Amino acid sequence: MKYNFDTTIDRKNTNCFKHDALKQIFHTDDLLPLWVADMDFEAPDFINKTIIKRAEHPVYGYTFYSNSFYDSFINWAQKRHNYNIDASWIQMTPGVVTGISVAVMALTEPGDKIIIQPPVYTPFFQVVKENNRELVQNKLNEKDGHYTMDFEALEESIDEKTKMIIICNPHNPIGRVWTREELEKLVAICEKHNLLIIADEIHADIVYKPNEYTPILNVSNYAKNNTIAFTAPSKTFNIAGLATSVAITPNKELRKKFKAMTSVLHFDGGNVFGTVAFEAAYTHGEEWADQLLDYLKGNCEFVISYFAEHLPKLKITKPEGTYLLWLDFSELDIDDEELRRVLIEEAKVGLNHGSSFGANGKKHMRLNIGSPRAIIEEGVKRIATTMSKY
Repeated sequence: MKYNFDTTIDRKNTNCFKHDALKQIFHTDDLLPLWVADMDFEAPDFINKTIIKRAEHPVYGYTFYSNSFYDSFINWAQKRHNYNIDASWIQMTPGVVTGISVAVMALTEPGDKIIIQPPVYTPFFQVVKENNRELVQNKLNEKDGHYTMDFEALEESIDEKTKMIIICNPHNPIGRVWTREELEKLVAICEKHNLLIIADEIHADIVYKPNEYTPILNVSNYAKNNTIAFTAPSKTFNIAGLATSVAITPNKELRKKFKAMTSVLHFDGGNVFGTVAFEAAYTHGEEWADQLLDYLKGNCEFVISYFAEHLPKLKITKPEGTYLLWLDFSELDIDDEELRRVLIEEAKVGLNHGSSFGANGKKHMRLNIGSPRAIIEEGVKRIATTMSKY
């Protein structure tokens, strides 16, 4: 089946955060929203039909996870990523961030140090600080638009209070897909200092060739026994609102502690529509995912080419994965706050402010390319036209 990603869908007045929360976040709703990391494409037909079929049954009571639910994900992971997962390793959470927060609560104590690697997904800061843990920032290195982990600084930042590192692979917002060699170096440092690893791998299915996603659990025995990895079909199939994610924990003792905390919080009961959508996505989603990748790659190439011609001072970190572009405005003659104001008030585009991803995100913006090409074209033209005077 050929999927059409060019159809523009009106999402306004659906309690859609990306479109209906513009006034709340940007103080105006007269913006082209290219920010929140969900896509403006309709979910694939096989998911929609599955939800409709389930909705035809008039009772939406408590649900559980069937064998076929687990099998769908296990088969997907093995076929797409050579990732062998046992059903007993899988636990459910409403979302990846929720799961990471639970892991912080379950596996560390107040006052423990936890490392993150900015610029990085904003909630990572929150799940550390709001759980009364001490935040340690191992900033990524950047050279000519390419980011790498600073392994030397990472090791120097570790002391007896450091208990955990939270990583993002593929990385949001810079779009890096960490190589196996990079992950091996990271894991070796974690093993040397006995750190637990929490991995957000939600963008694992959105990786552009020749780059390859390496599941952290595949890196070594230490990684397998000292990691909780989180993922979901929400990014790949645009179903984040169905609140169904997985935590993958091979180590029985870590899994027991994590499960105990989810039971205390009583959120592991399942979402009746999320469960059927999850299973449909991982059972029938290969053709959709392949076509989505091709379309997103085309969007990415268009944006990079357009800015190279019309706003050459803007530097772009070409993503190896995700549908997020990291835009660097540092060569333009404008400060960080004025940049934000101009993009909102003059260009009338809603982007994620780079500073929200860490101090090394100043004079950067995150652009979501998960929209029909016509919308992306309009957005980049507005940015280039407005910013060319700087």
